[in-house]
Amino acid sequence: MMVRFSRVWERGSVFAAFLRQKDWSSKFTTLKYSSTKAEPRLPRMEYQDAVCTLNTLQTNACALEQVRRERGHPQLQLQAMRGFLERAGLRVEELDHLNIIHVTGTKGKGSTCAFTEQILRRYGFRTGFYSSPHLVQVRERIRINGKPIGKELFTKYFWQVYGRLYETKDTHGGSMPAYFRFLTILAFHVFLQEKVDLAVIEVGIGGAYDCTNIIRRPWVCGIASLGIDHTSILGDTIEKIAWQKGGIFKPGVPAFTVKQPDGPMTVLKERAKEIGCPLWVCPELEEYPADSGPLRLGLAGHHQRSNASLALQLSHSWLQRRCLPDQSLPSPTDESKGVSPAAGFQPSPIMAKGLEDTEWPGRTQTLKHGPVTYFLDGAHTTRSMLACVRWFSEAAAQHERTTGGPMVRVLLFNATGERDSAAMLKLLVPCHFDFAVFCPNITEAIASCNADQQNFNVSVENMLTRCLDNQRSWRLLNGQEEKPGAQLLISRDALPLVATERCSKTLVFPCILSALQWLSQGRDSVLAHPDKRVIPVKPSVTAKAAPLRDATGIHVLVAGSLHLVGGVLKHLDPSFAS
Repeated sequence: MMVRFSRVWERGSVFAAFLRQKDWSSKFTTLKYSSTKAEPRLPRMEYQDAVCTLNTLQTNACALEQVRRERGHPQLQLQAMRGFLERAGLRVEELDHLNIIHVTGTKGKGSTCAFTEQILRRYGFRTGFYSSPHLVQVRERIRINGKPIGKELFTKYFWQVYGRLYETKDTHGGSMPAYFRFLTILAFHVFLQEKVDLAVIEVGIGGAYDCTNIIRRPWVCGIASLGIDHTSILGDTIEKIAWQKGGIFKPGVPAFTVKQPDGPMTVLKERAKEIGCPLWVCPELEEYPADSGPLRLGLAGHHQRSNASLALQLSHSWLQRRCLPDQSLPSPTDESKGVSPAAGFQPSPIMAKGLEDTEWPGRTQTLKHGPVTYFLDGAHTTRSMLACVRWFSEAAAQHERTTGGPMVRVLLFNATGERDSAAMLKLLVPCHFDFAVFCPNITEAIASCNADQQNFNVSVENMLTRCLDNQRSWRLLNGQEEKPGAQLLISRDALPLVATERCSKTLVFPCILSALQWLSQGRDSVLAHPDKRVIPVKPSVTAKAAPLRDATGIHVLVAGSLHLVGGVLKHLDPSFAS
């Protein structure tokens, strides 16, 4: 999560005041909604203004009070969502025309959606894809034909939806939808206006009471691997979480799940039977017959194989139901069980090519910049971290076998929210890192941070304290005694430009750029670009980097948070900065 800077906040607040001072209600309601070209904008209605205004929904007092009020009555969340949807000029019935594929899960749901979208786009369909969170720019959450919606279209559609909600807020107690609710409404609006052939919708959190679950008639539903996450919202056992995830099932709508542990699988069976939803369990990827050899995946990691199998079943079911309605899927053979094994059909060449060409940045992604190789994975639960460790261990070992000379391994880690950092760090110990580097999800220690990466819900102090706690956990896990060191002094107006050190193997930096610059030691040409501001560190911290300067290669694993991975990509991949 990214830091809130006062300049951006003030800009958003000023703009909100600007809206109040001007009577834009008639202008908002007379906007035309059918053209895919950007319309002339009202004064100052630029992309960054839209993002700044969007960010105010993170801390909207009414929205926060509404969330607190609804927490004890989760069914109110969907009622509220329907109300916001109607205020935005949309009807739930209109969503039926989006031909939706609805996917949930604890880990792998985003990758499953990416595989599914790529397969169906390969068939020539115009696809919409709604996912979360974004890595660098909020536009990444809403994709048309695999590409984030452009700034012009985002700006156009943002103000159409925001204007309708803003002009009706006074008659609804001043309420505006919270951040994720607004983006979900915006995504539906974009997909309808852009006339997509289908929309792949990733659930935000849970399923039953997630705001995406106002979808009434998806064509098919999917559940990726289940695990423990968001316990304060979904429950503290995997069975309770499974109940929430199964809430996306709809009567008569086929659903598919990957193999799950016995407990949650039993819950999913019961939910499917209760709702009247036929449920199938996906086979292993090896069970799909292929004439041209094993199926190849564009996403690395053994865990992606179950995601690919789920995507094959989802896309195959959608094609059958949408395009071949006379060839309906068979019903489960044993209604008492409520679930059947799905057949391992022979994927078409288009499906195989779709799996091979799938890209999903920040998930088991490798970037090689000269002698520095970055392994990026947004793993943020213990189960996903296990998969990350397996992938990194195999991938790094393979790289090291082909490189002569000394290699240095560096962990760049952060975790947010209620995640159990110590449990994840414990899983990383066997990777034998030479350095462990911790930093908050702040891209740069300056006040000109991109508005897309602002977070108003977590203070800088809390983020840096979390980093120090993570450093302490790492030291204890590695049998290192706690030693007194320089404390990170936090200023209200600026971040400190100096790394905190407590031993030769662990360091805490105030932002992502400073951490990247230290661990790359000028050996990454992208980070050494003149446009990159060099963050100064103490001479003693520079001296500790001698192994990094002398190594033949540097392997950096970035994990623990998708927001951290996004901040790293913003600096490493120029395409994310545009």
